[in-house]
Amino acid sequence: MPFALEYIANARLQYGMFMGGIRFWIWQVRWLSFTLVTAGWLWAQRPPLEELKKEAANEVGKRQKLVQQIVDQIFSFAELGFQEYETSRYLTGLLEKHGFRVERGVAGIPTAWVASWGSGKPAIGFITDIDCIPRASQKPGVAYHDPIVVDAPGHGEGHNSGMAVNIVAALVLKDLMTKYQIAGTLKIYPGVAEELVATKAFFVREGLFRGLDIMLGAHVSSDFASSYGQPANNSGLVSVMYTFKGQAAHSAGAPWRGKSALDAVELMNIAWNMRREHMRPEQRSHYVITNGGDQPNVVPSEATVWYYLRELDYKRISEMFEAANSIAMSAANMTGTTVSWRVVGSAWPNHFNKTIAEVQSKNIEAVGMPQWSEADQTLAKALQRELGEKEEGLKTKVEPLGPPKEPRGGGSDDVGDISWVLPMTYLRYPANIPNLPGHHWANAVAMATPIAHKGSTAGAKVQAMTALDFLLTPSLVEEAWKYFREVQTKDQQYKPFISERDRPAIELNREKMEKFRPALEKFYYDSSKYDTYLEQLGISYPTVRKR
Repeated sequence: MPFALEYIANARLQYGMFMGGIRFWIWQVRWLSFTLVTAGWLWAQRPPLEELKKEAANEVGKRQKLVQQIVDQIFSFAELGFQEYETSRYLTGLLEKHGFRVERGVAGIPTAWVASWGSGKPAIGFITDIDCIPRASQKPGVAYHDPIVVDAPGHGEGHNSGMAVNIVAALVLKDLMTKYQIAGTLKIYPGVAEELVATKAFFVREGLFRGLDIMLGAHVSSDFASSYGQPANNSGLVSVMYTFKGQAAHSAGAPWRGKSALDAVELMNIAWNMRREHMRPEQRSHYVITNGGDQPNVVPSEATVWYYLRELDYKRISEMFEAANSIAMSAANMTGTTVSWRVVGSAWPNHFNKTIAEVQSKNIEAVGMPQWSEADQTLAKALQRELGEKEEGLKTKVEPLGPPKEPRGGGSDDVGDISWVLPMTYLRYPANIPNLPGHHWANAVAMATPIAHKGSTAGAKVQAMTALDFLLTPSLVEEAWKYFREVQTKDQQYKPFISERDRPAIELNREKMEKFRPALEKFYYDSSKYDTYLEQLGISYPTVRKR
């Protein structure tokens, strides 16, 4: 009898498990059916691409206030390269608040991070710079030199505006991708220490861009434009510090017992300047002596000179680097000192993707230049007059996409390294005033004013629209990679200038920021109390010099 009861109990248990399994699979089928029906409904409800791009632009427009707050907040932090702690803390907090996953301290750089949202392909990256310029502190909206903190850093390049462009575009994309069940991954990167061209080669080495399909960069400008190929005014470079070590001695009592490291630095500089006569006009090279000794009555036992060596292609940059190394060793031999060098940063010449630029340019034309107010134009013309430039004011037309011009050399940007490992382009958005010197207090004048707010909003619209083109048109992604493989990298492959032993120079600018941060903190923008940074500073917009 007990055996029979046990048999019946087991049978009932197995029957129950069988029926439970049936119910489970019925539930799974129903859920799958519901999901497919819902997905089909969402697909049916998704507007055509061009309508979706208009919706994206409208949604960016609704977030103009957020654009303004990001632009003004970063402007007020005014942090030099590798010391962008407040900026990174603010941005990562904002992104996490909106559902992005953030990985901090990437590539061994405390202020570097990657923010991610979504899953699957295509994977689209956004990058823009966040650091500022030494001695460029300037009150926004004032068309003459008037620093917020005398001699302090400031955004005399306009890097405070780019994150407003990329983050607001990404937030709009996130909402639309959720609403319409659009597959894909969004990643946002900060351009840490771009003014030192000192991080993106390390980002590449650490594989931070692995798996991305395209990269959409953004940089402040007075133009509204895209481009492809190598820009005419662009050079690649190696940034390298040469440190000589000798023997200290009393400069008057026993100078013959000393071996001057400063003598070695000066001999290296003399030799390099002699060599300039025999270099191509396209080269750009310059240096600063960062350590020339402690005081005159002590023979300097250590001295350092920091060089930027710029040329138009990898081969010629490498040749310049080898020549500088040879000259440094010769200077050491002549002075009985020793020399070592450290690559601080590097930048390949930029090469931007034709397919992405063509798509982006069409979106620029669709968005058009911002509508500048009379006050905006008054500020621009007053600043141009202050600098002795022609009073052209702000530009009112977008720049059409044209074929690349013959490169002649100029500035460098370490996004060049990114452009050689995946398809990329650089949006130039109109958030600053034309004909300014660059790396100068004047370039900060517009950067927390309606000019920067309007230009950054326009840039965010283009970034969002361009991303949608690639998210919803797989053939464009394939076409971008075809240009990358069959045109750009057909005869030239990426080789890093940095070696495995090189490390990011995260100590740079630490002492400068420790000196100025307490004074700058008093002027951090408080968006909970003030509508704009201009209001917080009590600046009447525009403030111009009376004639």
